[in-house]
Amino acid sequence: MTMTNQDVLSMYTAIGDLTGRMVAAANASEWEQLYELEIEVNAHVAVLKMNEAGVHLEGEQRQQKATLIKKMLADDRQVRDQIQPWMAQLSKLISSTGTERRVVNAYGSV
Repeated sequence: MTMTNQDVLSMYTAIGDLTGRMVAAANASEWEQLYELEIEVNAHVAVLKMNEAGVHLEGEQRQQKATLIKKMLADDRQVRDQIQPWMAQLSKLISSTGTERRVVNAYGSV
């Protein structure tokens, strides 16, 4: 598939829209939706990786791409900020379950 300049910008715009939706999903603790959106983003990125190399953006188009990438990075930061506390809580839960299992194995259930 040969991509044009407009195809590349459209793909970056689509990814930017998806990352914006990811922020909304993370803010609403909609983890399944967040996961599905991440799969969509990864599919778009794979298409870009395979087809963008021959496309050279100039001037305003290059600036538009840079702006879209900055937005995606900001969205990613917001999603990570939402996920970090949840991941820490999940890690703590897994750790305490493992500790509980070791105690039960060592001393039997109470």
